Amino acid sequence: MKKSIAMAALGLLALPLAAFSAGDAVSIFDGKTLNGWTQKNGTATYVVKDGAILGTTVKDSPNSFLCSDKEYGNFELEFDVKLNDSGLNSGVQIRSQTKAPEDGAKYGRVHGPQVEIEASGADGTQSGLIYGEACGGGWMSKDAEARHYKAFKDGEWNHYRVVANGARIQTWINGEAIEDLTDEAKFKSHPKGFIGLQVHGVGDRGPFSVMWKNITVKELD
Repeated sequence: MKKSIAMAALGLLALPLAAFSAGDAVSIFDGKTLNGWTQKNGTATYVVKDGAILGTTVKDSPNSFLCSDKEYGNFELEFDVKLNDSGLNSGVQIRSQTKAPEDGAKYGRVHGPQVEIEASGADGTQSGLIYGEACGGGWMSKDAEARHYKAFKDGEWNHYRVVANGARIQTWINGEAIEDLTDEAKFKSHPKGFIGLQVHGVGDRGPFSVMWKNITVKELD
């Protein structure tokens, strides 16, 4: 009797995990080509080099995004990223969309939540926080301007993990938890969309570059 009760209890505990997980992580970058990806907005260059995607700035280009052709709603995203230049700010879009040019948005402006990527320097960084790219409100993360972390390693490969599940987005950098944001209002307008690798506009500076590799997505129920 006690054994049956214990097994039943374990079964109940397992239900939320089973509901959260839906299949295996799938690579969305083959390490050789940009198949499955489309560039949107600016004129930065994206090429495959040494098994990674290399994004390089172009003078006077607006923000550029290499975007997955497939859209994702609830998912676990993992990738490795390296900033080759500390002067370049970058990010990865999630659940993002493109405004049509006829709506007054030049280049079909990409908009949606962005997971921040920037060098740490001496004072730390806001890497891993959530910014609203072209969403009309700036930072989605609460008190972002006052939050700085040292998890991001300058000049090295950094491992990101992002879990987007309903109105909750969580981020980790190199195993350190950075963000755990639940906001129904902020994410209501972006329930699903593409993943986008940003090369930030830098005006007449540069060229600067950023690299990504080992990009996988596990879709969740």
